[in-house]
Amino acid sequence: MSRPTIAITMGDPSGIGPEVIMKALAHGDVQAMCAPLVVGDAERLRKAGEIVGSSLTVEAVEDAGHVRFAPGSVQCVDLKLVPKDHPFGEVSPVSGEAAYRYIEKAVRVVEAGAAQAICTAPLSKEALHAAGHKYPGHTELLAHLTGTPEVSMMLVSPKLRVIHVTTHIGLLDAIAKIEPGLVERVIARGHDVLVKAGIENPKIGVCAINPHAGENGLFGRGEEAKKITPAVEACKAKGWDVRGPLPADTLFFLAGRGDYDMVVAMYHDQGHGPIKVLGLEAGVNITVGLPVIRTSVDHGTAFDIAGKGIADEGSMVEALRQAVALAPKRAA
Repeated sequence: MSRPTIAITMGDPSGIGPEVIMKALAHGDVQAMCAPLVVGDAERLRKAGEIVGSSLTVEAVEDAGHVRFAPGSVQCVDLKLVPKDHPFGEVSPVSGEAAYRYIEKAVRVVEAGAAQAICTAPLSKEALHAAGHKYPGHTELLAHLTGTPEVSMMLVSPKLRVIHVTTHIGLLDAIAKIEPGLVERVIARGHDVLVKAGIENPKIGVCAINPHAGENGLFGRGEEAKKITPAVEACKAKGWDVRGPLPADTLFFLAGRGDYDMVVAMYHDQGHGPIKVLGLEAGVNITVGLPVIRTSVDHGTAFDIAGKGIADEGSMVEALRQAVALAPKRAA
């Protein structure tokens, strides 16, 4: 089998994205497992390479279909959107617009067959909004660009996989949005991606909303029985190993030691907190349900350290590994 081509979006050019990309692509095992194609600005990548002391050269290309991968070089679909003197570490509509265009171009590159998956460096929601693109984040933006009505966010660390029923909305809004059909669809998306990854019958634990899973109605207003239990029962009827609703604190402990292949979290902080405690430096964000494979680092733009060459590339390396694992396989 040939190496898959992974389209790597540069993220917010004022953040640490360019630096972690250049650091990650210097790893020999990354170059061995995939053909990395950066979608961004070649000059910005060169500057990042200088900052981190990389020996890699950056080759600018205009057409993703005519890339020639070579050892020691980074191929970049050069959109030329960032001024040469553009600062690091500052929120900017220029950076927000660039980050949007990188994602947009990467989607088209994959749709055209020039790459098999997308791996994203972090963007700034504030900069994205300043540029006029009112999306809560990558997940919703990619859903829009691909015409996908509903997707789910999965976070993966070395010890834990978590898929979210709701993400970037307030807690009260999240509880109102949760209903059996949505919960069942999220479980199904997670089950599907795990089976495709080679886990034949994944064991899935589903979080409750209230402490102690509601303690038989003692806590909450019956949300577990109304919103979650019907979805779990529907999945069990399909022959899947799905259990819940379970107290979140206990479930994450059990999953962290390997008792479950995936946890279904009901809202953003319920799922994000445990995954970041266990593996922020190597966490990966996967958008589940898109027609294209998309993985991402599980950290932000880190404006406070951008341009200093000290950002850790571990999450980018892991995101690339996950992209390779999930990418459609091609014959050599």
